[in-house]
Amino acid sequence: MRHILMISLCALSLAACQGGSGRRASLPDQPRLDVPAGAQSINIAAAPTDVRAALVSSAQERGTVVLQDQANMVVLERPMLGANPALDSEFGPSDNGQRVIRIRVRFTGSPCQTLAVQDLAVVNNVRTALEQSFVLPGNQNTMQSLQGLKSRAEQSSSCPPLSS
Repeated sequence: MRHILMISLCALSLAACQGGSGRRASLPDQPRLDVPAGAQSINIAAAPTDVRAALVSSAQERGTVVLQDQANMVVLERPMLGANPALDSEFGPSDNGQRVIRIRVRFTGSPCQTLAVQDLAVVNNVRTALEQSFVLPGNQNTMQSLQGLKSRAEQSSSCPPLSS
């Protein structure tokens, strides 16, 4: 059951983070980022502004809701429509409101090197008094979504690729 859940969540995050272009602007002071347990990170050969633009444009192309669009953080939300016994079993029913997947991507860096950190959560009964959020651990599929973001942001960047 957990495997089915993770596959569906990963597909959503991958769809939200692939493709696109961006533009460069001057960078404000950049915050330090931590990578909490369960989150995933990747270094991108592009400015934080390019990463942000790639995330937002990809979400808009796919009809993904952009809850927050800030200089160093984008939060996306995808509704989980219909019955989902795997999610019900893992996190309990979402019977007082809609269930969504939230994808938070924080990023910081310099014009040619940005660290992006992604966390995912399933939220039951969203925007009700019974809202519950459950942080999901990253896996290979959610890492692929970060790699899609990396590819999209680097396509719009004039930076040389980062060495591994």
